[in-house]
Amino acid sequence: MTKPYLKPITVAVSLALSLSACGKHEAAAEQSTPANSTSTAPAKAASVAVAATAKRPFDVSELDSNIAACQDFNGFVNAKWVAANPIPEDRSGWGAYDALAESSLNTQHDIVDTANKNADRAQAGSIEQKIGWLYRSGMNEDAINKAGFDPIKPKLDAIGKLKSAADVIDYIDRSFSEGDQPLFNFGANPDYQDAKMQIGYASQGGLGLPTKDYYSDPAYADIRVAYVAYIAKSFQLTGVPADEAKTQADQVMKFETQLAAASLSLVEERDTKNQYHYVTVKEADKVTPHFSWQKFFSAQDLTISNGFSLTQPKFFAQIDNMLVGTPVAQWQAYLRFHAIDGAANDLSENFQNAKFAFYGQALSGQPQQKLRWKRMLGTVNGDMGEALGQLYVAKMFTPEAKRRAEELVDNVRNALKARIENLDWMSDQTKAKAIAKWDTFLPKIGYPDKWRDWSGLEIKPDDYYANVKAAAKFNYRYDIGHIGKPTDRKEWSMTPQTVNAYYSSSDNTINFPAAILQPPFFDATADDAINYGGIGAVIGHEASHGFDDEGSQFDGEGNNKNWWSKDDLAKFNARTDKLVLQFNEYAPIKDKPDTHVNGKLTLGENIADLGGLNVAYDALQTALKKSSKDPAQKIDGYTEDQRFFFNWARIYRSSMREKKALLYVNTNVHAPPAMRVIGAPSNMEAFAAAFQCKPGDTMVRSPDKQVKIW
Repeated sequence: MTKPYLKPITVAVSLALSLSACGKHEAAAEQSTPANSTSTAPAKAASVAVAATAKRPFDVSELDSNIAACQDFNGFVNAKWVAANPIPEDRSGWGAYDALAESSLNTQHDIVDTANKNADRAQAGSIEQKIGWLYRSGMNEDAINKAGFDPIKPKLDAIGKLKSAADVIDYIDRSFSEGDQPLFNFGANPDYQDAKMQIGYASQGGLGLPTKDYYSDPAYADIRVAYVAYIAKSFQLTGVPADEAKTQADQVMKFETQLAAASLSLVEERDTKNQYHYVTVKEADKVTPHFSWQKFFSAQDLTISNGFSLTQPKFFAQIDNMLVGTPVAQWQAYLRFHAIDGAANDLSENFQNAKFAFYGQALSGQPQQKLRWKRMLGTVNGDMGEALGQLYVAKMFTPEAKRRAEELVDNVRNALKARIENLDWMSDQTKAKAIAKWDTFLPKIGYPDKWRDWSGLEIKPDDYYANVKAAAKFNYRYDIGHIGKPTDRKEWSMTPQTVNAYYSSSDNTINFPAAILQPPFFDATADDAINYGGIGAVIGHEASHGFDDEGSQFDGEGNNKNWWSKDDLAKFNARTDKLVLQFNEYAPIKDKPDTHVNGKLTLGENIADLGGLNVAYDALQTALKKSSKDPAQKIDGYTEDQRFFFNWARIYRSSMREKKALLYVNTNVHAPPAMRVIGAPSNMEAFAAAFQCKPGDTMVRSPDKQVKIW
């Protein structure tokens, strides 16, 4: 089943810590869960990181003395760990975040196992019962394999009966109402011009390959061949003869290529002008004269009294053209394949394996499928993630941990305020507005103040497909139920058990789930340097997103309004342009020296890394002064400043298989982890001073090349 619609990137900008993180294709490879889930289901593997942390806050024996810190800081801190921690066979990448998420995964496993055992005698309708039954039904492989593709036969039969464009439209309307989203995405978000209210957003979608470039760039010809083969295989698994399956697969590829041509690139999607296009229903119908939006909304039981965002008009105009210009048979092939693909991980083993062979192996280089229980935890997280989080918090997150985290958040936020006030390139007028935005930050720590109500979701102990279908509809209805209502700033877009964090520009909140508030990010037994280099830098990162190239276009209320003077904005852009050029120079894949990081695609995250690390460093200096500690005092032979940068590097230690590394560079708004380790520190005089680096060292940029923003 297609998972609930995800918010646009400007609404929820995550740290994306885990290599098994977000996105349709990464999720398919790493989690084997369909569609866009923010949850992770890390593999079980031994890790130096967790063991070392248990012994001491930072184990200096992990440092590689054969590598100079001033030449390759990532190698100095992380090379030995990477060598000692090979990527598990059921992974396309492995890093410190994944090692930490492993702990969360095992805790979740214990929780769902207990829920499963107690479900039959649990309180009727309780989240414990629903989670237990959802997990139990998903673990019943015999029943799922016996069912084959029977669960989707009614949908395939319905597609087979389509005879006209009107029939196709009826099918699309009906599919959305059931929680499936073919062709495009639709969901609720704050209005960019009145963020206190929620409106509907329709946005581009419908593609099976990672980006529009994969449909035309000669570099991805092999991927296109493999994708068509996967499409054909999917048809064959439902009984379509091989020759006909190949014909239909070619039709699907042609169809998606047309959609891709009308789609925005990932860089274009980051432009706020391409994220919001408010129209009335009548105006939308002029863009798509053959697709009635009023009829669509009626099918969703929605009344749109004013308007909504038809976010990429060119894309929807292309859909309208294809409704009248593309044969119904080709529409049927496209809809049939996506019905199969969207349900593949919820069907019998042969469908799961076919999907994994493409998204996991061909696209990401992952050798083995995850074990069933790990994939089912991915489903539970995708379908009832906040409910599972409620059980996770009760078991794992103490009030004291929350109090300590709140203290750190306050300290780092105050350091950001001081930096804004002391900027030498910004006018007092713009500073005042920046501080006004800072004043309205809402930090959220650990878990929601009010838990979501799951009483309307019916889960059965013995019908897995019915359960995921019910959850998809329930979550979609929950999402679109926000439309026309006030925005709730205290609502979360990430589960407590997720090892990650995020900033939301549309409500100006910074959010830190419970699972990230533990070593190596936060350690109650550690010295200040470790905590500020870990969770302090994460806090600074998320707060800095409020002032990155996208976040800076929103005011403190979450409205997309300019608060900059013309001169200050020009200065800001000049500085961010230098950061784009810096990251464009990085070539992270050893055997592909011509493949570079996309500095424009990753700009927001790079600004947040740079600002966040500087802010966390300032907060550390303040903490050291308050404690009357000598900054030069050493622990295990290293100063607090050095240990601060050690932990920054440690939290991004990782390795990836080559295919995954290429996919990451092409699709991820974050620079590869190794580049994040070295990027921000190379712009900081404090780093050079801490390690006594000299001009000309790789980690030292000359003053004219350094980027200083916040």
